[in-house]
Amino acid sequence: MQYQTLTCSEEAGIGVITLDRPEVMNALDTPMRAELRDALGHIGARNRVIVLTGAGRAFCSGQDLGDAADATELGLERVLREEYEPLLRAIYDCPVPVIAAVNGAAAGAGANLALAADVVIAAESASFVQAFARIGLMPDAGGSYWLPRQVGLPRAMGAALFAERVSAREAAEWGMIWEMVSDEGFAAHWRARAAQLAAGPTAAYRRIRTALRASLHNSLSEQLELEARLQGECGETRDFREGVAAFIDKRPPQFEGR
Repeated sequence: MQYQTLTCSEEAGIGVITLDRPEVMNALDTPMRAELRDALGHIGARNRVIVLTGAGRAFCSGQDLGDAADATELGLERVLREEYEPLLRAIYDCPVPVIAAVNGAAAGAGANLALAADVVIAAESASFVQAFARIGLMPDAGGSYWLPRQVGLPRAMGAALFAERVSAREAAEWGMIWEMVSDEGFAAHWRARAAQLAAGPTAAYRRIRTALRASLHNSLSEQLELEARLQGECGETRDFREGVAAFIDKRPPQFEGR
């Protein structure tokens, strides 16, 4: 499908969605949020991994403050409920793993768009900033949910109150992201990571995501019950049988994603 604010490609089970408004550092406006939701739905249904990245020097600078209809005081709650929440849900509920390949600055809602992904890979020159307090706001777009879970309350509080830039290196050290790689090797690296997931056991990945997310609020008994149920489902897949056969045959497995 053709989009006005995105560029998309699909190859070998990898769907790449590129935020493509480089003139405003890929700021999020109403059309981009709607197109992102649509692209995640369609591309996620056809591929085995999704990659979100940005065009130009930024990943995403956050809410487009030039979009006056969104920036008015009375409109903020509506926009969060009607546009951001469905977008974040589309990432969270995507049937396949989502990688955020953060190529540059990720600020405000743009930072939290990245943190909503299953895996965040950042270029060394990238950065993250919870910029909301700079304009008299609090973290939104899921930031108040993701950040404390990823870095702990003390660092989340400092990042939100001081609204200071967190380098990709710091983000990796804090556990905010999965890994930082050099700018020179960034594109090749995230593509290799995406290819690894695209060739993997997709059904198992879906259950891994479910189990790890549930562990944040489950009791031990609840989590053990969930593990048993989900592992039982994994054991019924063709990929499990292939994985065991490949282990016995001492060869790489050829997973089908089923």
